[in-house]
Amino acid sequence: MPNSANAKKTLRQSQDRRQANRAVKSALRTQIRKVRKAIAAEDVETSEAEFKLAVKKLDKAASKNIIHPNAAARTKSRLSKAIKEAKS
Repeated sequence: MPNSANAKKTLRQSQDRRQANRAVKSALRTQIRKVRKAIAAEDVETSEAEFKLAVKKLDKAASKNIIHPNAAARTKSRLSKAIKEAKS
């Protein structure tokens, strides 16, 4: 437990940031799941539309350091590859 006032404030700030980051990560995972579900159903149009939203959320999360930029790039690349394979 924090003893000083400064440590107590830092703990509060950390908890607030953790909650905000978890909400962003959760929304990101949900969006990626929608893309993968559309790919599995071989619905190319829906998967492309959901992919656009996923890219936007991935880029925003990466820019705020909620996820690593390389992780965002890797996820985008893998989803894009899966959509291309579903097209052919």
